[in-house]
Amino acid sequence: MRIKVSRSKNSKSYFVIKDIYRGNKRTTKVVEALGNDKEILEKHPGVDPYTWAKEYAKKLTLEEKERNYKIVTKYSPAKQIPLNKQTLFNAGYLFLQSIYHGLKLDKICQKISQEYEFKYDLNEILSRLLYLRILHPTSKKGTFEHSKDLLEPAHFQSHQIYRALGVLAEQSDYIEEMVYKNSLNVVDRNTQILYYDCTNFFFEIEEEDGLKQYGVSKENRPNPIVQMGLFMDGSGLPLAFSMTPGNRNEQTTLKPLERRILKDFNLSKFVVCTDAGLSSNKNRIYNTQGKRAFVTTQSIKKLKKFLKEWSLDPEGWRIPGSNKKINLNDIRNLENDQRTYYKERWIKENDLEQKLIVTYSPVYQRYQSSIRAKQVERAKKKVENPSSLNKHNQNDPKRFIKATHVTDNGEVADKTQATLNQDQIDKESMYDGFYAVCTNLESTIEEIIKINHGRWEIEETFRILKSEFQARPVYLQREAQIKAHFLTCFLSLLMYRILEKKLDERFTCSELISTLRNMNMRELDGEGYIPVYTRTEITDALHDAFGFRTDYEIVTQKNMKKIFKQTKREK
Repeated sequence: MRIKVSRSKNSKSYFVIKDIYRGNKRTTKVVEALGNDKEILEKHPGVDPYTWAKEYAKKLTLEEKERNYKIVTKYSPAKQIPLNKQTLFNAGYLFLQSIYHGLKLDKICQKISQEYEFKYDLNEILSRLLYLRILHPTSKKGTFEHSKDLLEPAHFQSHQIYRALGVLAEQSDYIEEMVYKNSLNVVDRNTQILYYDCTNFFFEIEEEDGLKQYGVSKENRPNPIVQMGLFMDGSGLPLAFSMTPGNRNEQTTLKPLERRILKDFNLSKFVVCTDAGLSSNKNRIYNTQGKRAFVTTQSIKKLKKFLKEWSLDPEGWRIPGSNKKINLNDIRNLENDQRTYYKERWIKENDLEQKLIVTYSPVYQRYQSSIRAKQVERAKKKVENPSSLNKHNQNDPKRFIKATHVTDNGEVADKTQATLNQDQIDKESMYDGFYAVCTNLESTIEEIIKINHGRWEIEETFRILKSEFQARPVYLQREAQIKAHFLTCFLSLLMYRILEKKLDERFTCSELISTLRNMNMRELDGEGYIPVYTRTEITDALHDAFGFRTDYEIVTQKNMKKIFKQTKREK
């Protein structure tokens, strides 16, 4: 703090002032009016007013530096707040910012910027696209507007976001490669196991164009779609992604992306785990080469007859860790049986030798049976209204209904006769509790089951992408912008998953993201920032994990600037 002297014709007045910051702009604030020469001498006879004022300002400065000093401010019920002045800002992004800089995305943007002649700040744009995909998913225009809600102001214009998307699309492979390498210094990654899956996203348009093609929508939407293939490592962290037209066979998307991982990521020894829909015979053979292997789900219904009979045969089952043979008929009536039984054999066909592992779980059997029972009850109700029997998907209760359109004499019936198809019910119930995988690994049954069980995490990753991050529908039209959009979604997913790891995965996705979104702070007229969020177990865990705190009664501007620097520090 320092003294400001205001001179008039007959006297001098003294004020204690201090520097304050609003955003990155410095200004001054009057802390206290000390009065003029006469008023000071009346209160403090015999002093030099200016010397006394300087000493008083020094005293206030020392008091302010005390650890537990209190900030007192005054508000007037007769004074309006300034017009269009924003005072509420989000601080939850600071934890994401720490991860962003840990991945050195700012350095990556700096290097990319050196190759182009644009004048905007690519780092500012990319960072806001990632933070706000998690905190406030919306359109690119909306991202520009909500970037003003963060504590640190951005200086780009809305039209520059769209220009940056083209650059990000061109540099997508490079960004993925560098982020993977940098992530190894941020979090432990298990690249011995890689999971691959494919999903699609719809567009609110009618005509096909480029990547946007009509295909089988995962959400049964009658719109053009684009496909996203994603590799995730055994730690649950996204590794690489690809975009393909919506009408392309999913099975053909695996090998091109895997080749890029082999080449750009310097990975050569890993197990690729997929579901049956993505694991063609060619893909399985491809992952027997070098030091690679595969684990894939296998539909028992689609096995050859002799293998299907072997899979369902009650003889020859075991439990992990035991060689004792078990007949399933002897254990089916056991109450609360939680064990998993299995049998395995090697098979060779179509130039591929692989192990077929079939498991049986009483718990899974009871679950599937209960689901079917509910579907049968719904089917019975539909029998009473045959006019509603249209085409159905594989899980629709209508599959249990048999519709007859002719009489016993072969004549066309006046009305459709509907009956419950007991043969279909019995046929499906044969498979309750059974599950199969194929692999070329010679690992133990426990290891293979554990690898396959990890597939749930990539399915959850797609759910987060579509629900929490609202990656669909896609409103962008240019292919470069579409690819850049999914690049930002991919990077946001990686940042979020790293955040989960830093918190030891103690909280659900909705709990964690909701907390970040609500961590708001109110600016107090240049003094600092007051938290207006609820301190919880999650906010404590965030602060403990990242080594800074925003949950004091007030965070001074000086301390907040230290936090800004800390979250941008190279790890």
